Amino acid sequence: MSLGDDGYGDDRHMTRTRLPDGEVDPYAPARRGGIRGGRGGRPAGRSLVTVVGVIVLLIAAIAFANRGGGDSDGSDGASHKGASSEPTHPTGVKPVEGGAGGIASGFAHSEQGAQSAAANFAVALVSADILKPARRHEIVPQIFVTDKVGELQNKLDNAYSKDFLAKLGLNENGDAAKGLTYVSRTAPIGTKTTQYSDSAATVEVWCTGVFGTAGTSSTNPVANDWFTMTITLRWVDNDWKAEGFSQKDGPAPVNSDRRASTADEIAKAVEQYGGFTYAR
Repeated sequence: MSLGDDGYGDDRHMTRTRLPDGEVDPYAPARRGGIRGGRGGRPAGRSLVTVVGVIVLLIAAIAFANRGGGDSDGSDGASHKGASSEPTHPTGVKPVEGGAGGIASGFAHSEQGAQSAAANFAVALVSADILKPARRHEIVPQIFVTDKVGELQNKLDNAYSKDFLAKLGLNENGDAAKGLTYVSRTAPIGTKTTQYSDSAATVEVWCTGVFGTAGTSSTNPVANDWFTMTITLRWVDNDWKAEGFSQKDGPAPVNSDRRASTADEIAKAVEQYGGFTYAR
C-alpha cells in the first residue's frame, strides 16, 4: 500500500482545520526559529505555551493508557488465571530451554510446568524419530522416569515391529525408501490438567498432526489427524518425567474443502519448517 492509499499522502483525503489569525497548529511542521520568535514572525510566548500544552496532553494520554496495566512480565502465572478479558495473554513461568536431543527439560515445579512437559512429551512420542529403533532408545530415557524406562522401551519396540514399519513403507531402521519421505509431525492445540499434586500430575494434551509417506509412489499418503494423549507425570530429580501415556481419537473439527498439497510440497515443508519447544 502506498502512502496515498490511506489518505496520508493525498490532499483530497485530508481534513484541514482553519485556525484564527495568530493561532498555531501544534501538529504542523515547525519552522526554524518559530518557537523562539524572530524570523518566523510568531510571538515566542504563545508558541511556547502551545508546545507545553501538547506535551502535557501526551503525558496524560500515556498515563491513562498505562493505568491499571500492572506487572505484565508473566512472572506470576496465578495473577492471570481466569482472566477472561485476556484469554490469549501468555501465562506462567519462564519458558523452558531445549534439552538433549531436542526434547525440552527443566520444567517448572507447578501445574503449568506439568502441562508444558506433557505437551513436549506428546510431540516426541508421536514423532517420526520414535519409529527409528536407535533414536527411540535415546528418547525414552529422556521422557520417562527411570523405573519405567525398561518397561516402556519393550512395549514400544514390540509395537513398532519390523512388520508394522513395513506397512508404513519403512525399513527395519524406520527409514523410507529412496525418493520418499516419512512424515509424522504433531502440534499440541491445548492442555488440561485432570489431576495435580506437588509430586504427580495427569495431563491431557489435545493434538493435531500430519502422518504418512510423501512421494509419488507412496501407498500411504500424508493425512491429518486429531487425537488426545493422556500423560501421567511424576516430579523426580527437580523435573517432570512421564510414567505412562495413552491415546484416543478426537476431538476433531469438520474437514475444510481446501485443496490438498502435492506430495512434493508436503515433503519440502517437513524439511523447511522446524518444530517448537512448548512451554506456558
